[in-house]
Amino acid sequence: MKRFFLLGLALFFMFSLQAQRFPLADSTITTRHQLMANGQKFSYTAKTGTQPVWDESGKSIATVHYTYYTRDGIINRESRPLVISFNGGPGSGSVWMHLAYTGPRILTIDDEGYPVQPYGIKVNPYSILDIADIVYIDPVNTGYSRILDDKADKKLFFGTNADIKYLAEWINTFVTRHNRWTSPKYLIGESYGTTRVSGLALELQNSQWMYLNGVILVSPTDLGIKRDGVVEKANRWPYYAATAWFHKRLPADLQAKDLYDILPEVEEFTLNELLPALAKGYSLDEADKNQIIKKMARYSGLSEKVILQNNLDVPTSLFWKELLRDKGFTIGRLDSRYLGRDLRDGGERPDYNAELTSWLHSFTPAINHYYANELNYKTDVKYNMFGPVHPWDRSNDNTGSNLRLAMAANPNLHVLVQMGYYDGACDYFNAKYNMWQMDPAGKLANRIDFKGYRSGHMMYLRKEDLIKSNDDVRNFIRKTVPAFDKPAKYTIKSTNN
Repeated sequence: MKRFFLLGLALFFMFSLQAQRFPLADSTITTRHQLMANGQKFSYTAKTGTQPVWDESGKSIATVHYTYYTRDGIINRESRPLVISFNGGPGSGSVWMHLAYTGPRILTIDDEGYPVQPYGIKVNPYSILDIADIVYIDPVNTGYSRILDDKADKKLFFGTNADIKYLAEWINTFVTRHNRWTSPKYLIGESYGTTRVSGLALELQNSQWMYLNGVILVSPTDLGIKRDGVVEKANRWPYYAATAWFHKRLPADLQAKDLYDILPEVEEFTLNELLPALAKGYSLDEADKNQIIKKMARYSGLSEKVILQNNLDVPTSLFWKELLRDKGFTIGRLDSRYLGRDLRDGGERPDYNAELTSWLHSFTPAINHYYANELNYKTDVKYNMFGPVHPWDRSNDNTGSNLRLAMAANPNLHVLVQMGYYDGACDYFNAKYNMWQMDPAGKLANRIDFKGYRSGHMMYLRKEDLIKSNDDVRNFIRKTVPAFDKPAKYTIKSTNN
């Protein structure tokens, strides 16, 4: 008897040790909460846990962690919108939008997005949970999600198309388990998450027969739409102008104007003057070249000398180092409002990303505290803010084209693009360019909305833009849920001869 007891005790400790290192393949923890959002007070339920990824034989080879929020007291949940949320990286967990944008709790930060202590969370009075249920998903090896079978081929997870394929299957299972097939459905992705959700829009349609109402692209990537050569060189300039305006580096007449007033002027210069001039290369007339350089300097806060020294091609890394070099500061990559300090004022690029260190400063303690103390998800598994997902196969990225095809095949599918003017990694003008090139004939233009904000990559960190961006998502959902019994079809408008 004693031997069996000791054996059982040994097995208990063995499985306890394993549980510390790997999450359960399939688990759920449920908690209940209160929220005041958008002027409404209501209760909601949070379910956080894991759902397996199976191989073709039905074996659990990985598990994906999620957090699912549903508003209580909904009589007809079949018609209530469901928002499926991803972040990017591609190795990033869903923490960013979960704890700072659309969810029921947000970081304790100041009104411009900078960390404050004591670290923590607070109620998000601007959450979209009043109008839609939300699920935040951590792809494999991000957040608490993990590969469970050490023999599993990592190529099943770590690549543009592999990522889309297994997550589409996962979403199908989630929607089935939670009885959400009739709900209007929305995907929202940030940064690389926009690549993910653009591809998922078509994959869900074609392989899972699941049709969406909307895709929300927050700070979108190139979506596989090439912008090489002179296009890449020219398209940076509106972002340079916005950042220079924020740091008061533009000439007095431009600095006296509002940002929204100068950006159309810079965009016109970029398309109609800078792009053709760059295309001419050394054949550009000297006088015309000098005029172009003067305008480039005028709209960027950079000196004519620096622009000339770089053959009219100033990379973003140099811009982040150069703009405030005389002040002894660098500026952030993902949000150029943030300032950094380098070892040397010389050099061609900053030593570190000033904005990212600031964000990790506030997000990491908050997400760990939130799961353990409010959602009661207690585990020894580390929450991967950035997880090991490399090498990542980026080949055959046709996600922008796939999004267009999904929209063409589904008349109910709309797109909202949200952009921060001070984002230097996924800049706002290239976000516009993506959509122009994705649909060059403009046949879908009436179903694509653009919204810009006076912030950076995570525009919602700034309180004013948190309010505005959530309202934009809320209004987008309202606008794109079809009226009762309205058919999803194209119609040919009659013309009078």
